[in-house]
Amino acid sequence: MTMDSNSMTMPMSDPNPWAAAMNNMGMPPIGMTGQPLIPDFDPNLGMMAGITPINPMMPGLGIVPAPVSQDVPVMKEIIHCKSCTLFPPNPNLPPPATRERPPGCKTVFVGGLPENATEQLIVEVFGQCGDITAIRKSKKNFCHIRFAEEGTVDKALFLSGYRIRLGSSTDKKDTGRLHVDFAQARDDLYEWECRQRMLAREERHRRKMEEDRLRPPSPPPIVHYSEHECSQLGDKIKDDGKFPDAVRVLLTWLERGEVNRRNANNFYSMIQSSNSHIRRLIGEKSQHEKEMEEAKDKFKTALAGIVAQFEQIVSVFQAASKQKAWDHFSKAQRKNLDMWRKQVEEIRNMHNEQLMGIRREEEMEMSDDDMEDVPDSKDSEDSGVSQAEALKEENDSLRCQLDAYRNEVELLKQEQGKNQPVRSEEDCTHSQQLSFLQQALQGMQKQLLKMREELKQRESELEKSLEDKRLLKSQVQNLKEGLQKLQSTHTMQLETSKAGDGGGEESSNQTAEGTLSAVVSCSQEKRGPTEKNSTGPVHSEREALLVGIISTFLHVHPFGASIEYICSYLQRLDTKINPGEVEALLSRLPCTFRQELTGVGASLEKRWNFCGFEGIKST
Repeated sequence: MTMDSNSMTMPMSDPNPWAAAMNNMGMPPIGMTGQPLIPDFDPNLGMMAGITPINPMMPGLGIVPAPVSQDVPVMKEIIHCKSCTLFPPNPNLPPPATRERPPGCKTVFVGGLPENATEQLIVEVFGQCGDITAIRKSKKNFCHIRFAEEGTVDKALFLSGYRIRLGSSTDKKDTGRLHVDFAQARDDLYEWECRQRMLAREERHRRKMEEDRLRPPSPPPIVHYSEHECSQLGDKIKDDGKFPDAVRVLLTWLERGEVNRRNANNFYSMIQSSNSHIRRLIGEKSQHEKEMEEAKDKFKTALAGIVAQFEQIVSVFQAASKQKAWDHFSKAQRKNLDMWRKQVEEIRNMHNEQLMGIRREEEMEMSDDDMEDVPDSKDSEDSGVSQAEALKEENDSLRCQLDAYRNEVELLKQEQGKNQPVRSEEDCTHSQQLSFLQQALQGMQKQLLKMREELKQRESELEKSLEDKRLLKSQVQNLKEGLQKLQSTHTMQLETSKAGDGGGEESSNQTAEGTLSAVVSCSQEKRGPTEKNSTGPVHSEREALLVGIISTFLHVHPFGASIEYICSYLQRLDTKINPGEVEALLSRLPCTFRQELTGVGASLEKRWNFCGFEGIKST
């Protein structure tokens, strides 16, 4: 990116414009040979103060400076070409705005060119950024430049904001301010898409090669049936080690359809040999199950021994923590003994839980086996009896657990009375244990009471179901008798003559009415007494009192009241009144109470009004 020494030569017949330009930039006016053009130059007279003076003839300066840190601002310098000079923009101004970079962009838009700029001048200025493949210059002061590489576009954007001047002329047509920005070109987009497709193809090829490398080897091809292969396969099927591969070959032959009348006997013998392995496989399975059970028993026995040893260690710590031995230990030793005891108790409890879990799993497996052996009862009576027996057994087991907890609490109390501990920590632990056991005892008592109540409830439900069953049987019997009577009357009607049709019909109607009345009476026996007495909208004296109170209340409120307002008034008299009961009562008396909608939108509300004076006229 550095420029040649030949490109920096320019005529200096009149040094005044050059000196004025460098003075405006705050730089000392220096000639091409490095000598000052103005002897009495004052740096404070420059237009852009605060910029360190630099020598544009310093060797190694190029268009794009070396990459610097993001925190340090890039200082742009004057660039000299053969036929023009580029002056950097004011560093205090914001950077020039650019559009979003298109994918694969190699083309830039250059605006602000001088009117007298030529294509040769554009190549001279932007050719130092990189190889140019095409230039499209407009009649106006802009052009499009397409580079050979994408990285060259960033170098060209560095020139955005520079002021360009042709030679030493100050004419307006020979000056301009460059504006460089990304341009969207179809050729760039097409090349980028082609490159992306090529990369995608390479990635697919790479993935395919990787999959082929990691794919497991294909199984060897299976030969076709022949007499020689059949004899060899028969020997392999009889061998336990080669049996899996031989069975796969036999299965392939059968799926291919290579069985015919000639070789059917051979296939039958091979299938028979395969069937003979069933006994061997069942024996192997039973042997493995036996080994697994032995391993479980061995593990359970070892775990029980470990737990017993942990119990011994815990008893050692408990004996050491008593007053006879505890007073002879130092403070540090007591602290260590306390810490060790807690650790051993935690480990002991963890192993105890593991052992109890194994035992619970065994009990659940045994209970599952017992449940599978017992056949499911179809009748509801048998199911109720079995549930009652199960609840009784559970009740007995809970009672036993409760007695065990009580005994443990008594033993702890006796031990606490005999061995009076000196330390407050032991008191806390014993009190905590006692409180935990008392809580567990209370929980067991509550659970026992609950189970007793559930047992009584199940027994009462069982008795009710038996009574319902008897009632249903009696009703079914009555219905059968009524149907038999109907059938007998129907046959009698068919036998009578046409003259006696009328009398027969009356008798059949009477018998039908009799059977229907019997069925209705049976159904009415099942209903409650409330349905027999409910002949009008007001069913009881309490509802009549409610109707009177509500009528008085709504008569005082001529604009009506909501159901909540009415219920709040009635609940002062009786707290058991609920809105649903009141609303059902009001809806059963449409001639006495009327419901209306008042309000608009969100304030829409349902109100009940008293219309008894109007309703008495209509009724």
